[in-house]
Amino acid sequence: MKLRTKISSIFIGLTSLFLSVIFILIYFVSKGDTESEFYLRLSKRATIAAQAYLDANELNIDIYNDIRIRHLMTLPNEKEIIYPVDTERKLVLGEFDKSLPARFYEKIFNEEYAELKIDDYYYVGLLYYDNEGDFIVVLSATDLYGSGKLDNLRNTLLVAFVISILFIFILGRIYATQALSPISKINNEVNSIRAENLSFRLGTEYGKGELGKLAKTFNNMLDRLQISFDLQSNFINNASHELRNPLTAILGQTEIALNKERRIEEYRSILKNIEFEASRLDYLVNGLLKLAKTDFDSKGIVIEPIRLDELILDIKQTIDASIPNNKIEFDFEELPTSEDAITLLGSESLLKVAIGNIIENACKFSDNKKVSIKLFSDNDFIFLTVKDEGVGIPESELKNIYETFFRATNVRGIEGFGFGLPLAYRIIKMHSGEIRVFSQIDKGTLVKIKLPNKNSTQNL
Repeated sequence: MKLRTKISSIFIGLTSLFLSVIFILIYFVSKGDTESEFYLRLSKRATIAAQAYLDANELNIDIYNDIRIRHLMTLPNEKEIIYPVDTERKLVLGEFDKSLPARFYEKIFNEEYAELKIDDYYYVGLLYYDNEGDFIVVLSATDLYGSGKLDNLRNTLLVAFVISILFIFILGRIYATQALSPISKINNEVNSIRAENLSFRLGTEYGKGELGKLAKTFNNMLDRLQISFDLQSNFINNASHELRNPLTAILGQTEIALNKERRIEEYRSILKNIEFEASRLDYLVNGLLKLAKTDFDSKGIVIEPIRLDELILDIKQTIDASIPNNKIEFDFEELPTSEDAITLLGSESLLKVAIGNIIENACKFSDNKKVSIKLFSDNDFIFLTVKDEGVGIPESELKNIYETFFRATNVRGIEGFGFGLPLAYRIIKMHSGEIRVFSQIDKGTLVKIKLPNKNSTQNL
């Protein structure tokens, strides 16, 4: 069953149940009021009848009948019966209508008034005291007018119920269509995504509600897919291009060495060239493996709480081993007292690769001048800045720094292959963070990173 049909069916079912309860309540309340009103009329008629028949000195029976016919209107199937009774023994004297239940008469003796309905007939009995004795007056009639009014009400409610259900059905379909149209739009947009447009993302027009969270979830998933896809694609498409130069040099040097007999010095020179190219090849392969090495497994990314200050200190120890003469300085003076404020949810190894690449680049492209690292936070985000005093990046080339294997024109002489910053950018983005780079030629580069902490609503 389609979700739209299911929502419409549930909406119609609940509304039908609600209307049924309301209409049934209206009908039975109206029925009760109609019966109460008719019993009141019967009781008044019974009182008048008793006075007319028993108080002969006060009102002539013929005059009463004339008034009743002209002004009071005879009720349908109206019948009046007066029984003499013995109130002390609670007995009806003489013949009486035994078709009426005994409890009817008992109630009249006990409460001096009783009401009864049998089929379409309404009965009212009252105990009347007179100087000639005690009497029970029983007056019966049918309420044709009230029955007709109730029939009209029932038919009206049935027609109103059917029309309401039809209207609610149409309204429910329209409402369900409108309510689900954003989901249908998300579905169509997601279905349009292919390998060639994997960079496409859902828009921000869905707001911050459930649909906004759904769109954000899809975007985060697409980020992870794009990273995985790009890593594999870059490894296949770019590795051959980048590996060709050292491999060509190694093969060329080997071919030269084997072409003819040479002196020992020449062999040594060739072997040194081969060693150099092999070292370059090893460095490149290790870098490409870092691109491909992530925490993706059959269960997805491993998410865990990470204290960013501790992660940065671990990165510093790693860089100390590879670049022992670095001049990294920390500024942790604005760290909050709460541990949660600098703790985020994410992949420790991925963040270590991303932030490690940024700090390592700062050391490498500043010729080991001072590199300042500052860490601070607010209620929802952790902020990390890495500032160096290096060669900087030309302003016209800043837009290309996140492209894999891109290298600025002023750093071509510095060892590297151009995949550190693009990888860092994607990892930071995958953690719902932001990274911004500011740079000036010969004045240095400033990298600002913003990541949501574990209490933020913008986590993975």
